Amino acid sequence: MTPHRLALYWAPAEDDPLHAHGSAWLGRDAATGDALPQPVLEGIDLAQVTSDPRGYGLHATLKPPFRLRHGYAAARADVVALAARTAPFDLPPLAVHDLDGFLALRETAPCPALHAFADACVTALDDHRTPPDAAEVARRRPERMSPAQRAHLDRWGYPYVFEEWRFHVTLTRRLTTDEKAVLMPAVTAFLGDAPSRPRRVDAISLFVQPAPGAPFTIAERLPLRG
Repeated sequence: MTPHRLALYWAPAEDDPLHAHGSAWLGRDAATGDALPQPVLEGIDLAQVTSDPRGYGLHATLKPPFRLRHGYAAARADVVALAARTAPFDLPPLAVHDLDGFLALRETAPCPALHAFADACVTALDDHRTPPDAAEVARRRPERMSPAQRAHLDRWGYPYVFEEWRFHVTLTRRLTTDEKAVLMPAVTAFLGDAPSRPRRVDAISLFVQPAPGAPFTIAERLPLRG
């Protein structure tokens, strides 16, 4: 059965401590679909604060979710081909950052290979993307976008690609100043040294949403073989 939407993400391997700690912070394991107990923070409803990223699973976006034009098998074949010509590379250490008001893990040093990887994911799978309808475009508030972002939305179905793309593993919704004062040290302590450990980007993770509104789960991790 073709899922409602497919996305190409980077996600830590299941034996990486970041997968366990990050999934527990969000309250769901995208590999198994299981709900997980979250840390208890005084004065903070962590389940509410993490509700949006929990539905997408612990990840960094390479190609954002899209509805399939030609079915899952055809899209998967092109991801396999992309993975076959892409060489694994080192990911810089990650750290918790304030990214436009929400907390996310970001790389601590430039990584041209990472940006090239994301660019390739956007272009290589674009023939499989059903363009967004007018309602989907309107929900993104294009009137608030820069000209470059609006052009990307029109051409690629998403405004934050290529020079507008930023690697990030989302950990919260947008926060108030008071919430951030509590949550920044809390998530940094909870994740410990897991984000900063050495790791390789050696796979593309295919996340699927089986039905509208359903959480995303990891369907496959396709190894990079270039």
